[in-house]
Amino acid sequence: MVALKSFKMISIQVLHEDQLENFPLTDGIIINQENSHRMWILEMFIDKKYQERFERWMEDGELLETKVVISYPENEPAGFRVAIDAVKQMGDNVSVLMKGRLKRARSQYAEQLLEELIGEGLEGDQLLKRFESDMRSRPRLKKDIDQAE
Repeated sequence: MVALKSFKMISIQVLHEDQLENFPLTDGIIINQENSHRMWILEMFIDKKYQERFERWMEDGELLETKVVISYPENEPAGFRVAIDAVKQMGDNVSVLMKGRLKRARSQYAEQLLEELIGEGLEGDQLLKRFESDMRSRPRLKKDIDQAE
């Protein structure tokens, strides 16, 4: 018997041309196939205005770096490297089916963000406000940008 674990996809960002782009979800699910290949299936339902972009990425066979928040909005984003497997219009939405692997273990985003903000010289209330704001919006960390280059 094959064991699969499924999770609710809360949000997804795709890294393209050194920019993280957020794709607002109508719905989404992530399935850990729990196989020897460590493969995951990600399916999201998004507005059909994004259909052409995902079809182009699928046709190009492009591997995409994604940041996905799973189960709860407060969770750290998990990094996946995925390929688009199928894009299908369903009413006003598009189903995008992706397959790929979970990247290295999730980093400690909060700790790294705090370290970065302190490095920028922020302190006190200014540090707290910026930290709370950035924890909600989850901007790319300088460390991640440097590794991508």
